[in-house]
Amino acid sequence: MRIAEIIGDYRNIQTYIAAIRASPSTEEYNEEGYIVLRRCVAAAQALLAQPFQTASNNRGDDEQDKLHLRRIIADASIRRFRAQKLYLQATAALRWINARNAVLQGHRPHSGQTPALQQIRATLRAELGSITDARVELSLRSADDSAGKWLGEDPSLQQILRVVGGAQGSGR
Repeated sequence: MRIAEIIGDYRNIQTYIAAIRASPSTEEYNEEGYIVLRRCVAAAQALLAQPFQTASNNRGDDEQDKLHLRRIIADASIRRFRAQKLYLQATAALRWINARNAVLQGHRPHSGQTPALQQIRATLRAELGSITDARVELSLRSADDSAGKWLGEDPSLQQILRVVGGAQGSGR
C-alpha cells in the first residue's frame, strides 16, 4: 500500500512538471528564471528515465522479500523527494516569469523597470535558497501525516541525502 502511495505522489509531481509550459522570447531565453525552469524540467525527465536498480532474488525468502520491499520504498521515496524539490524550484521560476511579465506587460524592458526587475530576481533567488532538503522533506512528511499515511518504513532525510548526495554530488 505505501509503495503505491509514494509512487502515486511521484507520478503526480512528474505530471505537474511535465505540464509546465513557458515560451521565452529569444531575448528572454537566458534570463535566470527560464534557465532554472529548463533545468528543472530536464532533471525531472532524467529522473523519470532512471531505471530501478534491484538485486535479483528468486529464493522466495520472507526476509529477502521484506528487504526488497524496503528497497522499493526507499527508491520511490528518493525519487519523490527529488521530484518534489524540482517542482518547488520550477514553481518559483514560474512565479518569477509571471511577476516579470506583469512588470513588462508585453514590452521590452527599459531602464525605468530595472528596480522592479531586480527585486523580482532577488525574490527568485531567495525563494530558491529557501528550498532546502529539510523543507522538502517536511512538506512531504506533513502531507503524508495529515493524510493519515503510515510512515514507519519511509527512509529518513539522512538516508535520502546519502543517496541523493551520492547521485548529485551535493546534499544541500
